[in-house]
Order: sequence, then structure tokens, then C-alpha cells
Amino acid sequence: MEQKDILKEIISHCKEYGFVFPSSEIYDGLAATYDYGQLGAELKNNIKTYWWKSMTQLNSNIVGIDTAIFMHPTTWKASGHVDAFNDPLIDNKDSKKRYRADVLLEEYLEKQSHKIQKEVEKGIKRFGESFDKEQFLATNPNVIRIKEKQAQIEARMKTALNENNLEDLRQLIIDLEIVCPISGSKNWTEVRQFNLMFSTSLGSVAGESSTIYLRPETAQGIFVNFLNVQKSGRMKIPFGIAQIGKAFRNEIVARQFIFRMREFEQMEMQFFVKPGEELTWYEHWKEVRKKWHLNLGLGESNYRFHDHIKLAHYANAACDIEFNFPMGFKELEGIHSRTDFDLKQHELHASKKLQYFDPITNESFVPYVIETSVGLDRLFLSVLSASYTEEILEDGSERIVLKIPAALAPYKIAILPLIKKDGLPDKAQEIMRMLQLDYTIQYDEKDSIGKRYRRQDAIGTPFAITVDHETLESNTVTIRNRDTMIQDRISIESLPTFLNSHCSWSTLLGALA
Repeated sequence: MEQKDILKEIISHCKEYGFVFPSSEIYDGLAATYDYGQLGAELKNNIKTYWWKSMTQLNSNIVGIDTAIFMHPTTWKASGHVDAFNDPLIDNKDSKKRYRADVLLEEYLEKQSHKIQKEVEKGIKRFGESFDKEQFLATNPNVIRIKEKQAQIEARMKTALNENNLEDLRQLIIDLEIVCPISGSKNWTEVRQFNLMFSTSLGSVAGESSTIYLRPETAQGIFVNFLNVQKSGRMKIPFGIAQIGKAFRNEIVARQFIFRMREFEQMEMQFFVKPGEELTWYEHWKEVRKKWHLNLGLGESNYRFHDHIKLAHYANAACDIEFNFPMGFKELEGIHSRTDFDLKQHELHASKKLQYFDPITNESFVPYVIETSVGLDRLFLSVLSASYTEEILEDGSERIVLKIPAALAPYKIAILPLIKKDGLPDKAQEIMRMLQLDYTIQYDEKDSIGKRYRRQDAIGTPFAITVDHETLESNTVTIRNRDTMIQDRISIESLPTFLNSHCSWSTLLGALA
């Protein structure tokens, strides 16, 4: 199946099985908004739990908070969002479609990387086992030429973005002969900046209300509560504050399913450190976050680091962990060294000190901050993208299976009485009551056992327990593995131990501890 078709299949699968629905669908929907269905809500909550436990439970110096969506409007002036939270957008006059200018250029650069990969594949085919990839990349004329072109484009793009030179950004698109994916034409408008914040009014009487904003990120709620948390929790530098919450951005170019939405959820942690130590901690958190992602088992080749071409106004170092989504490598998580920008700006605008007193050195200072910020919805999509599998079995039949990491799966277990009589449903219900305090369980007694297995495969249930007549005699059940389809006979008494070793949070988190 071509990559461009996989996303369509995932979208269709999500709706059919209750993972994600188009929002307000009975009214023909609302662009770039989605609702999470019964299985999607379970998967989403499990992803949150994995992140929250790994941050707060495995780190004694990180605590979690939950701050309000509405904040004093001066917050966003201090943070720079009012003046600088913009996207450079460009329109194609023929298709009437709007694009982010920087994304068009990044996609062009990605195509150049694909050309290099094709050259590598040619080299492997030609030289076989004697192929030296590093030497090939360093000496092949075509690869060198493509890399030089990439470097020139990146340098020009970086200068244009840093200097807010929108005219040169447009000219670069024209010089590279980038075409609109819809119309195929190069008939571009000027590049314009669009602020991404949603505004609303606080107050019920016209003329007496004040303009406030829906928060575009959750980080500022952490910064304004820095001293509250530090003092009430007696926290010592270095320490972190974590938060999961909704954020809102008026994305003009919102597409690619739940990858880019106007209402989304972030999982952010701000780690406060001594000035001068920030880049060491930046490298530390890059490795920690990479390990966290790889622990899900979605495939190391699906991840890569990408350093920012243009640094945000608050950062002295920044990179993204990118994931190989169906539409290519895209940002999954950002890791930023935010310096002391945020706390100093809030000090200035609030006229209040936001400093940490070090009792050892007997001095006060404004901490520097390392941020890790991952989009929950994007993480949800990455799990589904890597898990969605279409298989042709030995008998020629096909199955669709979601190979979701067991601890994240919406249902951990399906309990299936072989038939709906002879006391099998009663025994199955008894087993369900024994396990349901620890695991999410789906009970299913409709249709043949084969059809029930396929349904559980399609929603990602790791294990199916079948209760048959032998169960009544020997107190054993058949347990089927979703990924291998292998069935084993085990005693009912050993089920808790078996499931704990495969599905529990302690098993998943144990590799990070």
C-alpha cells in the first residue's frame, strides 16, 4: 500500500471502530476538529498515564500541576505571543489553497533527502556486502551536490526567517520552482504573517468586557506558578513542573487528520536549572525523551532528531523528535532550552520577582528552563500509524490488526465464552470479575470465535481468553496472543501473573526506571 493511502485507511478504521469521529458530523462537521470515541478516549488516557507516571512517578524532583485555560491577557504580551506568535503563509492563486511557506521549503528539503537515500540504495545494489555507506555519502558526487544544495537552501531559509524577510522567503520558493500540490502551478501570492491566537471576551456586558485569549500553549501556566510550586513543595533546583492540558491555535492550514488541529492537547514539562548548566540538561533530556519513545517499541527507524533552522525568540537551543507518520517525517515532540526569557519577562510585566534562592551559595537567581513538549494527539496518531497492520494469513485470508503496545491498548483482555450455554458464560463472567479491577476488559459472546478474534485484532486487544468446556473440568483457559495468534493453555490462577508481566504499567515503566 502506498504511504499516501495509509492515512486514509487509518482515518476510516478510526471511525468504524470508535477511535476518532469527525466533530459535529451530523451538521456536516467542523474543519480541523475531531472527537475521540470510546476506544480513542481509552487509548488517549493510557498515553497520558504513561507520560504522567514516567515524569512524576519516576522523578522525585518533578511534580505535576493543572492550570486554567484562561489567563490574564498580559501573560501573552509578556511571553511574546501577542507580537511574535505567527506563521508565514502563502497562497496559490490557481488552487486558492493556503500553505505555510516554511513547511513548503522543509518538504522540498525532505525530497532532497529522499534523493540521497535513492543514491544509497543504488550503491547497496551495486556493491552488495562490500558497500561502505559512510564513505559513499562522503565521496559520491551526486550525494555531495545534493547536500551542498540543501545547505545553501537551509542557510538562506534561516536568514529569511530570522530577519522576517518575507519577500526573500517567497523568492526562495520561486527560485526552487516549488509548485502547489493541488494545481501544479507556481502562481504564488506574497507571504504574510498570521497570528495564531484565539481571542474572546471576558464579561457579560458589551463595552465592559475585556479581550482575553485561549491559551496557545500550557507552558505559561507553569511559569506564572513557578514560585507557588517551588515554595509550597520546598523544591530545590534542578526540578521540573509537568502539565497535561488543552491548547488552542487558529491554524489557517489545518490538515492531515489529528496531526494539526485548532484544539489539541499538550504534555509539557519545564525543568528549572542553574544558569550555565542549561545545555548539559538540554542534552540530558534529549536522551531521556528518545528513550521514552523507543520504549514503546514502535521502531527506532521511525524516529529522528531535527535541529531547528530558526530558533524561537526565547531559545538558545532547540530540536524536534520527528516521527515517520504516513505523510512523512513530522514533528512529534519539541525539546527547547528556553533560557531565562519567560521568567524574566513575567518579572518585568508583573513587577514581581520570580527568583530562586540557593541556600548553599546564599544567592538568588532567575533559573534557566529546559522544556519538553509533546503533542498528545500527534502521539496518538504515531501509535496508530505504527500499529496499523494488514496481514495475509497462511490460509489466504486477511486480517487488520492494531499492534498497540499492550499497556496502552484500550482493552487489555477480551473474554470469550466458546458458546452461549452449558455454563460457559457464567464462568467467563466470573473470570472477568476477577480481573476487571486491574484491567480493562471486553466481554463478547456474539458470532463465531474466529470473527470475535478478528474484532479484537482490529481494536488492538493484546490477549483473548477463551472459556470452553475444558475450562469447567480443569480450571484452565486458552489465551491467544494478538500479534502471533499463538494460543496457550494456562490455569485461571496464573492469569494475574501472566497479564501483569505483559500489560501492566510496572512492566512498561520498568525499562525506564
